[in-house]
Amino acid sequence: MSEIDIDHLRQWVGRERVLVDDLHPFRAQALASALDRGAAPKAGDLLPLGWQWLYFLDAPAGSNTSPDGHAELGNFLPPTPLPRRMWAASEIYIERPFRLGAVATRRSVLRSVDAKSGTSGSLVFVTVDHEFSQDAKLCLREKQSIVYCEMPTGPVPIAQGVAARTDADWSRTIMPDPVLLFRYSALTYNGHRIHYDRQYAMEHEFYPALVVHGPLLATLLLEFASAHMPNARFTAFQFRAVRPTFDSHPFTVNGKREGASVKLWSADHQGQLCLSATATLA
Repeated sequence: MSEIDIDHLRQWVGRERVLVDDLHPFRAQALASALDRGAAPKAGDLLPLGWQWLYFLDAPAGSNTSPDGHAELGNFLPPTPLPRRMWAASEIYIERPFRLGAVATRRSVLRSVDAKSGTSGSLVFVTVDHEFSQDAKLCLREKQSIVYCEMPTGPVPIAQGVAARTDADWSRTIMPDPVLLFRYSALTYNGHRIHYDRQYAMEHEFYPALVVHGPLLATLLLEFASAHMPNARFTAFQFRAVRPTFDSHPFTVNGKREGASVKLWSADHQGQLCLSATATLA
């Protein structure tokens, strides 16, 4: 088990990073095509919620990339010795949407580093706050939670999950494929090999297949909700990863209106909850 020097890792708390992006329409147009969304967004259009993850990208050099495809730690993110990294959750609060084709800024601050013990061993949780602005006005605030854990040394069964609710107002079945996962990885400059390198995913991280990105699932849930509620305006969105989703079987995206919010979730082919989310209506 890796030794966790939490006091050392907490020296990274308070670090800041600012990224500027011109929000070129191409990335949004490419995602729209990958999702069969129809009309391609153009300069001046509003950027859909969740699509901000296509922009403000960290682009590490090849020499600064770990064997798993992630950037080496120790610069902005703390150098935890735990090698497996996952995007665990996000909370997003919306002030106003972005417009494509105009310069915007993301200011990131590392807020906390905490160590815990789980059934699979040591865990380190890192929280990063992001503020997105355009034309000197705040657009979005996001609290991102990243979890680091031990790498398995051999095949292990996926932990027993939680049964997803079955009372959806809307439900859609999606069959993921390697092309979609590769395109989303490319558009978000996500080098993590579990999403596009099947041999690595199965032989090194011991997953049973390619892993569907958490933010891609969140984006699909938001797209699904917007399709059923085209006039809705969201003021907040939270999601939490519960169980991995793999490209070997179809999964469902589901939604249910509950007063001033929409409960959203994805479920795998066994009916297990994978991603749980809530969108708050204006």
